[in-house]
Formats: sequence, structure tokens, C-alpha cells
Amino acid sequence: MKKKHILIVEDEVKIARVIKLELEFEGYQVDTAETGLEGLEKIKEGQWDLVLLDVMLPELNGMEVLRRIRMLDVGLPVILLTARDSVIDKVNGLDQGANDYITKPFQIEELLARVRACLRMNQVVRKEELEDEQLRVANLMVDEKTREVKRGDMNIELTPREFDLLVYLLQHENQVLNREQILSAVWGFDYYGDTNVVDVYIRYLRKKIDQPFDQPLIHTVRGVGYTLKEL
Repeated sequence: MKKKHILIVEDEVKIARVIKLELEFEGYQVDTAETGLEGLEKIKEGQWDLVLLDVMLPELNGMEVLRRIRMLDVGLPVILLTARDSVIDKVNGLDQGANDYITKPFQIEELLARVRACLRMNQVVRKEELEDEQLRVANLMVDEKTREVKRGDMNIELTPREFDLLVYLLQHENQVLNREQILSAVWGFDYYGDTNVVDVYIRYLRKKIDQPFDQPLIHTVRGVGYTLKEL
């Protein structure tokens, strides 16, 4: 399993060293930064799974670092390290987009637990985001990001135009689409060719998506156009 990368932005060197050692003992890959500006540069340059961010930092305070992190990456988990009595820091931090906070002084076991919980939650969110990028109907799956197309256990190779046509049909599942709608969406508004090109590409798709299987998904609505649906 790939190690999680954690950045500690903390100007108290002894605290940063202790946290780093404990996290490394738990199997994380860890780096540190002593100022807000250094931390921000490392965040821009690296691929991080979580940031432990002190609020009171030289050069650039933690709240400003957090604000800039959220401009760069809304999904990067950030746990704030705050002073015991700084309630306003906690409130401001959460309002600025921090995922959690822990007050100093803290027990290392609590910090490790919060790190695990934050990473776990982020993994769940990321999984949901990936699923959102997939279009499904029956046993057909299309991943818009990777451009992977599968029906059942079979991988299906499509040309770029075939893929765009299938995605458009999936995005309008159960809707009857006429040739002009499909032509404008898939070929573009400035396409002046024959509308029969839609019929040609529907045939191409059917050969790959439907013919090898018992249940057809692409259906002709006579005199109107086409629809993709599960009967």
C-alpha cells in the first residue's frame, strides 16, 4: 500500500520533531516546514494527503496559509494545531475550511487518531467523487475521466466520437433525442453535414454496446430519434 504523505507546518522545532517521529513510526511519509511561507511552497510543490498546520506561524500565519490552501485545493485535508484557549482560532479555522483541529498541549495518541479519521473520511469522499464521474445503466459503465467503457466484464473500445455520443445518450437516459439535438451536442453547432451521420454512428455504437449482449440499451423511436434506456 502506498504511504500517505503528511506535511507538518510548525515553527516549534521540538514539537514538529516529536510529531514527525510518531507519524513515521505509524508508517506515514512526513516532511516539515517551520514558517507559513515555507509550508505554502511545499504544499504547492508536492502531493500531500494531509497537512498539520499550526495557527501561530512566522512570515505567514496559519489562517492565511489555510485560506491559500483552499484556493489551491479544496479537498486537501487540514488539521489545525491551536492554543488551548483560542476558541476564535478554532471557529475561524473551521469557517476557512479546516477539517479538524487539536489544541496544544495534546496527547500524541489523540493526534494520531484524528489523523487516521481525517484520512479515512477523505478516502470515502474521494471514492464518492470517482463514482460520480462514472455513468451507469444496467451493466454498462462509462468513466468520463479515464474514458473506460465496460459492459459486464467486457472492455469496449470506442473512437472519440463514439465515446462522446454514448456519454450524451447516457447523460439523457430515458429521454428521446432527435437527430438535430444529438448533432448539435456531439458534433457541434457549426456542423453542416448530413444528419444521417447520427444514424451511422448509432449503428457503430450498437455493434459494440448492444449486439454482443441479450439486452439492447439503444432504442429507435420511429419518426423521432433515439433513446438509451434499460427495458
